[in-house]
Amino acid sequence: MRPLGGDRPACRRPYAVGVTVRPEPAVRADAAAHVLARRGGRTLVLASGSPARLRLLRDAGFAPKVVVSGVDEEAVDASDTASLVLALAERKALAVARPGGGAVVVGCDSMLDVGGRRFGKPRTDEEALHWLRDLRGCSGVLYTGHCLVDEATGRSVSAVEGTTVRFAQTSEDELAAYVSTGEATAVAGAFTLDGRSAPFVDGVEGNPSNVIGLSLPLLRTLLGELGIAVYDLWSEADRHG
Repeated sequence: MRPLGGDRPACRRPYAVGVTVRPEPAVRADAAAHVLARRGGRTLVLASGSPARLRLLRDAGFAPKVVVSGVDEEAVDASDTASLVLALAERKALAVARPGGGAVVVGCDSMLDVGGRRFGKPRTDEEALHWLRDLRGCSGVLYTGHCLVDEATGRSVSAVEGTTVRFAQTSEDELAAYVSTGEATAVAGAFTLDGRSAPFVDGVEGNPSNVIGLSLPLLRTLLGELGIAVYDLWSEADRHG
């Protein structure tokens, strides 16, 4: 599992007070032209049918193609939750990737862990309600495994990110109303930060997008390990010039 967090250096002003520094217009213009020329040059494939992940990527400027992997998640097991979501993410990405293709495939899997107890997607409304009752007032870690495959080179990179989630003390009426919407059985842990259950979360420690199903900062980091700039995958519709 990739270590996350750590101490950050104190922010400093880039220039001393009273000193005027003029940028080099030619260099800046060339750099901007280079970036604009590359933008939209690669295709991102999301190996998941998750509407939340698709919406997250679209809101961040991507236009991913969705290809559901069809991986049997019940057939995969691991000793701990972080290892399990990583294994599932890798299987999903590798199942969708086409050798010699030109896309970048991203596979993800999410699961909530509370004291070693795993919460994937509940199978029924009754199970979802039971889980949500157990989660009241508790804290857990939402793990999301990420795997990226560059079809052009065959290289792949993967990592797990964990975000601590603090659940509120919810009432029976709130939980019953929420479960009746059908949302709970579609998401890991029977909750999400981008839907009706968002008010039932007191707070998170870590990256909120990871809880929704895909860590955008980690996506950028993994792309960098493949030698791909995040703006290479931005949608053509976002180009301004």
